[in-house]
Amino acid sequence: MKKIAATIVLALFATLLLCQGSLADEIKAVAVITKIELAADGASAVVALKENKTDAVIEVLVTDDLTLDKFKDHRIVVGDEIRLKYQVEDGKNISKYFRKTAGC
Repeated sequence: MKKIAATIVLALFATLLLCQGSLADEIKAVAVITKIELAADGASAVVALKENKTDAVIEVLVTDDLTLDKFKDHRIVVGDEIRLKYQVEDGKNISKYFRKTAGC
């Protein structure tokens, strides 16, 4: 009985450690778009944003097709307020979630 309880506690502890590692790398922000640069092939875009809380300017690489289509259709434009999540990978801020705060 003790072995089963110890195994369960160990499994819960390992799960907790894995979850903390993946959540710690993700950064959330609410920011206003100041510049959108679509790549020539349309497969990516670099977006400059001014974060609302700190006024810091951050650049995020966007590669998901849904958001890129919104840039091309001008549904997301300079001046829109965005709620985003991103991760730093190889020194680049990679977008994981990119939505207008007003919905879109």
